[in-house]
Amino acid sequence: MQKNFKPHPNSFKNTFCAFNEVLQDAIEGLKKQFESKAGSTYYYTEEGMYRVSNHWGRLANSKWRLIARNPETESKTKIGFAKWEEFYPDNAEEKLYYIEADFENNSANYQHKNNPQFDGKAILRTSFETAKRLKQIRNLQQLTNWAKYFDYEDIDDLRKQIIKELIFTEKTLEQIKREI
Repeated sequence: MQKNFKPHPNSFKNTFCAFNEVLQDAIEGLKKQFESKAGSTYYYTEEGMYRVSNHWGRLANSKWRLIARNPETESKTKIGFAKWEEFYPDNAEEKLYYIEADFENNSANYQHKNNPQFDGKAILRTSFETAKRLKQIRNLQQLTNWAKYFDYEDIDDLRKQIIKELIFTEKTLEQIKREI
């Protein structure tokens, strides 16, 4: 029988969290403790929270992302788990976020500075500045028309060079392009 563990109702307001996708058997035997108006269900344990939902990202006043399993599950509804210590404070004023790029998978995402993997090298930005840079990086990753103005041998090397500058410096995209 599950011990009834319930966090304070305000403990999730203004938080960032990256949940890891888990399989259905992770919540078997757990008691559903909350269901949102949007249909997400929540299971609380002493270690952390399970969230079952078909929508992830910005939620009211929080940013909760799901890190999908590999290979990805078929269902649109996903189950995510996060430990209590993985919920980090979020606000619009502080420089709380950094960007990391995965060049092998041609993707990029933002992370919180309290993430234990943060090495202090990437520039910290506000959530607005981070979103703007992330959009620029994703455009560089997915589009090719921007590259026609450059003399290059390998577009992937050019992308990598520009993206690293966007992550590790305060230079604008225009400054970076002019310097190349």
